[in-house]
Amino acid sequence: MDEKSSSISHHRLLIVLLMVLLFGVIMIQYVCPSRSECHMLHHLGSWFKDGGASGSRSRGNEIQDGLQRDPYIAEDGALVRFVPRFNFTKVDLNRVVDFNIKGDDVIVFLHIQKTGGTTFGRHLVRNIQLERPCECHAGQKKCTCFRPGKKETWLFSRFSTGWSCGLHADWTELTSCVPSRMDSGEVPENLPSRNYYYITILRDPVSRYLSEWRHVQRGATWKASLHVCDGRSPTLSELPSCYSGDDWSGCSLQEFMDCPYNLANNRQTRMLADLSLVGCYNVSAMSEEERWAVLLESAKRNLRGMAFFGLTEYQRKTQYLFERTFNLEFIAPFTQLNGTRASSVEVPSETQHRILQLNRWDVELYEYARDLFLQRFQVARQQERRQARQRRQQERRRLRGRFTTKQGTQLKPTETPRQPDRHSVVTEEQDRGKADGDNVESEMLLPDWWDLDENSTMEDYMDNVEQW
Repeated sequence: MDEKSSSISHHRLLIVLLMVLLFGVIMIQYVCPSRSECHMLHHLGSWFKDGGASGSRSRGNEIQDGLQRDPYIAEDGALVRFVPRFNFTKVDLNRVVDFNIKGDDVIVFLHIQKTGGTTFGRHLVRNIQLERPCECHAGQKKCTCFRPGKKETWLFSRFSTGWSCGLHADWTELTSCVPSRMDSGEVPENLPSRNYYYITILRDPVSRYLSEWRHVQRGATWKASLHVCDGRSPTLSELPSCYSGDDWSGCSLQEFMDCPYNLANNRQTRMLADLSLVGCYNVSAMSEEERWAVLLESAKRNLRGMAFFGLTEYQRKTQYLFERTFNLEFIAPFTQLNGTRASSVEVPSETQHRILQLNRWDVELYEYARDLFLQRFQVARQQERRQARQRRQQERRRLRGRFTTKQGTQLKPTETPRQPDRHSVVTEEQDRGKADGDNVESEMLLPDWWDLDENSTMEDYMDNVEQW
């Protein structure tokens, strides 16, 4: 008898411990919803779930660790709460353009090397839902992206018009070249009034720099780039080469960093700035510090004025902002690929510090761009939630009005409305529905909380809580 009672006690204790463990795992998910915080706790939760709930992983990417994933948080590892550093105007943050693909508007893609621009460029020609999709054929480098009803392109990019303004043309080149290229076949008297919407992609400066080094190390060159500024290309003395042969294949990272003329240094800042402000490639016009300070401010100004820019590290947010800016939708979602060649390079901390120094202006530009990007995303999401809440409130008002009108017409003036219980209401409404041919609207059966304040529902409350 004692052995039996002892066995029962052990079983009860085991059940209690199991329930405590389950409760702890659940609390971990509520207290630490983001993997960027409470990292060890999430590992504990994942370890426990792998044993008994591995089947839940097969339900797809939308469910993770038993919770609904927010793709804008889970995919890019952004901070749970973003704290802005810079002050931007409402015009800078509310970036929505009236892009008329059937008119004369043109999207111009400024493709900076090693920022993921090739992938994004393919999205533009192959992955957008369009009335007249781009025509892309196997073996051809360019696609035909005509407007509906016209034989004229709406997209100026590598995969639509080719390198029409030069290989990886920068801001200075594109702004002076694109209008003349687009209007080359037009009669001067009938030139259309076009809107040019410039877009680009930026990337973390260290990752981008390492990626470019690996690309050059494999034999890649951009010797076909024109670097046109103020109507001419730079002379050899203004822009010396870092190597003497056909390419720079096999160069070490140290050699790559040691070349003072390497255009990889602060490439993003230079390509987004107006080079004519500093005498183009004539570095003797002003001191190096003054020159780069002017270029940085120009790049920031141009970035703010662009219709759209994305960040390689935030693919889903990039997709979301592009769709909202241009009122276009992609067919398939963007994916965040972190396994790049640059990420596979193990770089000592001293070397990383050297790369940061060589790209100090790009670092400052990227921090500025990231801040603006995340603030734009935050504002866009807030507006989207506010609009959804307003639609729900309008629907509730509409249904409440129907309920009030319907209830008033069903009662005679001399009658006093009785207060039936909920079951009798359902029965009577069902009976009337059968008698009237089911014309009684389901909105008549309203829940008890219907007349609460319109902003007091849990759904509305959660819409007001920003999670990052």
